[in-house]
Amino acid sequence: MSLPSAPIEAHDSGDDPGHDSGSGAPGGIVDRTSWREAVTARIPSLRAFAWSLSRNGADADDLVQETLTKAWTYRDRFEPGTNLRAWLFTILRNSWYSSVAKRSREVADEDGHHAARLTAEGSQEWTVELSALKTALDDLPPEHREAIVMVGAAGLSYEEAAEIAGCALGTIKSRVNRARNRLAEAMDMPRGDA
Repeated sequence: MSLPSAPIEAHDSGDDPGHDSGSGAPGGIVDRTSWREAVTARIPSLRAFAWSLSRNGADADDLVQETLTKAWTYRDRFEPGTNLRAWLFTILRNSWYSSVAKRSREVADEDGHHAARLTAEGSQEWTVELSALKTALDDLPPEHREAIVMVGAAGLSYEEAAEIAGCALGTIKSRVNRARNRLAEAMDMPRGDA
């Protein structure tokens, strides 16, 4: 698997340790401590994105660990002054697709008995609503789910999401809009103009 070259940052985020903040150092990353701080600051959003892909906390943690290991191993391939978050998300996304391809050749829990035992009924209204949202997200086509998670949950810009997904800006906007509409419909919520 080849690691991505880092996408170029479209804007200066100032206090972000992964971007040039006028310190004179390219990308603000000059030593191992700076690199570690910049990457560590992105672990929560990496974990959220990993969970949205894997739907399992343990698998999400494994995926984030694999991403961090690859990022550390290949940190010399990161181009200072470019978007570290997009680079890390791309590594995570590629790792996820590689693991899915690998798992598609494996057979486990064919009859689903183990998976059926892991479910639990929601005891509070918010738990039921969260479960409904998870189901609605699971029912979205994979490319729509990925787009809405990157833009809506991870806070990526449309441009960053399009770069990570490897598609045109208009395509990612369309996927997000369609995902929002389908989620609103599935959750019986009115779809606003905003």
